[in-house]
Amino acid sequence: MQKTMGHSTNRIRTFDLITSAMSIALVFVATMLLNIKLPITANGGLVHLGTGMLFIISILFGPKKGAIAGAFGMGLFDLVSGWTLWAPISFVARGLQGFIVGKIAWSRGRSGNSLMLNLIATIISMPPMIAVYFIGEGFLYGNWIAPAASIPGDVVQNAIGLLVSIPVCMFLKKIPTFK
Repeated sequence: MQKTMGHSTNRIRTFDLITSAMSIALVFVATMLLNIKLPITANGGLVHLGTGMLFIISILFGPKKGAIAGAFGMGLFDLVSGWTLWAPISFVARGLQGFIVGKIAWSRGRSGNSLMLNLIATIISMPPMIAVYFIGEGFLYGNWIAPAASIPGDVVQNAIGLLVSIPVCMFLKKIPTFK
């Protein structure tokens, strides 16, 4: 006789799937909605709201959802917006970044409720994200000098993401659904 999953287990899995899909879509749309190509160099990068959305999702829902939303949301953006070569790099860099933010924000049983841990999480996630893009671009360009031009844009993008996400999370954490 085959065992069937309980009704509540199915509901949890369905909710988990819906939350993941919506998180991916929110990161994708936030990245697509407002993005400004920086005039630093040809590979100066983009400044967009996707990083802020990635931070918000990671803080609200933890490392797994943050990793999934970052990897697939920004990877998909790269695929459909002319940055196709960067898609695998974004998949790794943003998946890692989402995981790091969520892991730290949800450490010590805090579930993203500590302003200090949320700040630390976003700041600590920045160097690994920048490093993955630097290494990936190093392979794309065949040298280790050209990727340095992307670093200022990455820093600006992350700083804007932090400035947007922390106040939004503070507000959302006051709503019973997100507590």
